[in-house]
Amino acid sequence: MKSWAILSILYAALVVVIAVVKPPQIWRMKKIELFKKFLGDTGTEIFFYIWALIFLVLGVWLFTR
Repeated sequence: MKSWAILSILYAALVVVIAVVKPPQIWRMKKIELFKKFLGDTGTEIFFYIWALIFLVLGVWLFTR
């Protein structure tokens, strides 16, 4: 379970980096474009932060199990 916890926390960190840096290769993906169409730029960033928070909580929970 510890390895899943570490992977979950690393994934959360990666999602935050993507939300902050906004690399053009990723930010122009069709799925992200759909998010931006429905949520706007700010809404998409907030979605990324919430998604990262969920995986961070999951990682911490897996560490304490």
